[in-house]
Amino acid sequence: MKRIGIAAILFLVAMQGNAQVQPDSTRHIEEVKVSGLVKKKIETDMKMSVSVDEFLASSEQISFIKRGAYAWEPLLNNMSSERTTLTIDGMHIFGACTDKMDPITSYVETNNLAGVDITSGQAGSMHGATVGGSIDLKRKNTPFSPVKEWNGAYKTGFEFNNKQFFNQGNLSYSDAKFVADASVSFRKAGNYSDGNDQEVKHSQYTKFNTSLGLAYKTSELSSLRVDAIFDQAKDVGFPALPMDLWLSRALITSLSYKRLFENGLIKVWDSKIYFNAVEHYMDDTNRPENLVHMDMPGWSTTYGLLSKINLKSGIYSSEIQLNAYDNVSIAEMRMYPQDRSKRTMFAYSWPWVTTRYAGLSMNNAWQLSAKSQLHVGGALGINYNHSKYVEFNWIFYPGAAQEKTRILPSVNASYDVQWNNFYASLGTGYGHRAPSVSEAYGYYIYNSFDRYDYIGNPELKNEISYELNASAGYKKDRFSLEAKANYFHIQNYIVGSILSLGSPMNYQSVGVKGYTSLDYATLFNFSMKGSYHILHNLHWDGLLTYARGKDKLGTNLPFIRPLSYQTALHFTHKDFAIQTSWNGDLTQSNYSPTYGEDQTPAYSIWNISADYGFQLRKCQAVLQIGAENLFNEYYSTYADWGNIPRMGRNLFASLKVKF
Repeated sequence: MKRIGIAAILFLVAMQGNAQVQPDSTRHIEEVKVSGLVKKKIETDMKMSVSVDEFLASSEQISFIKRGAYAWEPLLNNMSSERTTLTIDGMHIFGACTDKMDPITSYVETNNLAGVDITSGQAGSMHGATVGGSIDLKRKNTPFSPVKEWNGAYKTGFEFNNKQFFNQGNLSYSDAKFVADASVSFRKAGNYSDGNDQEVKHSQYTKFNTSLGLAYKTSELSSLRVDAIFDQAKDVGFPALPMDLWLSRALITSLSYKRLFENGLIKVWDSKIYFNAVEHYMDDTNRPENLVHMDMPGWSTTYGLLSKINLKSGIYSSEIQLNAYDNVSIAEMRMYPQDRSKRTMFAYSWPWVTTRYAGLSMNNAWQLSAKSQLHVGGALGINYNHSKYVEFNWIFYPGAAQEKTRILPSVNASYDVQWNNFYASLGTGYGHRAPSVSEAYGYYIYNSFDRYDYIGNPELKNEISYELNASAGYKKDRFSLEAKANYFHIQNYIVGSILSLGSPMNYQSVGVKGYTSLDYATLFNFSMKGSYHILHNLHWDGLLTYARGKDKLGTNLPFIRPLSYQTALHFTHKDFAIQTSWNGDLTQSNYSPTYGEDQTPAYSIWNISADYGFQLRKCQAVLQIGAENLFNEYYSTYADWGNIPRMGRNLFASLKVKF
């Protein structure tokens, strides 16, 4: 409670400040964007009232590990969150749950986001060391306006399967000197039912989220901005785990200064300082079947600095970024019978681990001709770790250093070319990443997927990634087709290996595993998508993805997506639109029993929705109704922790009003 009290005070102080820069609508200077794909529409064609997780899942590069209906763990290029970088406007926020039940995507809402920047492989190293790439969530920032403007939106809806009810509201004000952005969101859902109409217990959740941003123009070409997000989730069930979440809270704040330049090489200078605090409390008090009860609270606190400049001169453009942060991660494990006052065991599963990182990154582009472009980028980072209670690590690794400093280099290059209606690119990358807090310092972290307790190893080597990527496409008038592929060769690939030393601490465990490094592993990803406008108001979209991951011995890697497909039709007529889609996976034939996987069968589901736009007095309104999994298919995918079944038929209705 003391941490939340301090966080609340910081939140109030932040609200008194002036605010981060917006592009000036009266004197606009183009910002240089060197790389990255930004998804700007925070809804899908099939469903306008999606969660952040559902929205990200619409990307062919992102999949999710699901342990319930809430807080899915994003996988980029079929790599887990340890191998990717997740940020909000470039800011690092670290979850406080050892089971990875609070990715930073769970601490934002769709109505306080403007877009998502997805960058694959080493091209994503602008925000820190990575292997798989980066996902940067972009918050809404209303631009300054020469006249006073008020804008807002309200969205409400109901989903029948899990009786989810949600309300979301946005309000913004702008004039020539001042901008204010505010949002609020509330979701409450009960347990959902699977395709056999059986209730999936412990799948409920309640979530509240609000944000505020204030910007003030300090001159014609500069401004300040302060932003804050507060998020709270309560009574969140995880059917795939032996425990649930009774409370999580996050406060995310930043103060930014932005300066535009009319002349010279430097076009934009954008800097911010930030602070965020996360609390996460897991327990199993709602699981009477557990013989011994356990509480697993966790805390994560981060201070950071982000400063970047954009350069442009002739055919050359560049983005240079300084990124630094200090994080402290703490997690406890407390065991007791039925009475909490009679605690039988206490341990630090994260023993007060401090992580300090500082890195300088650069991405350069040369427009060689009207049809070709060369990108060259790189980064150099220093990563420092310190474990306050190193004696927990000494039990399994006697004499392990209490602190460790690592150098994390990265380099990437790509060449893009276009001729007539064809385009193609070829790229490569090389980079290091440090072990995560759990991989290096975790102590008896129970993994319910393979039922082993996991022990961190402070002496792990850096993972080293060698990457190749390519894409090619064709686009003309009504038809487009694009194929993408990448290949990763990852040295010192970190996995869990059975230890002969030590006994399980959790009564559900079958043994103890320690994190170790394989010589190498390889991962291949491929996707193909197409689009065809059959008529001016009827178009088709299709997507095919495939991935394959193996270690040195040819053993399959876990959580690698099998061949999957999606096809959709969209029809519009005046203010009416209807969409239908069919998607699924083939049988997961390349599963990995070594890592606790079993084979998941093929499935396919059909979805349909319709919406109608109309005027509501002076407001624009859209009413949408639809059905997901229309035929009530019972299925579980390769990424469903413990084979928990997905939601069955779900009817939904939503209303959006904008003014």
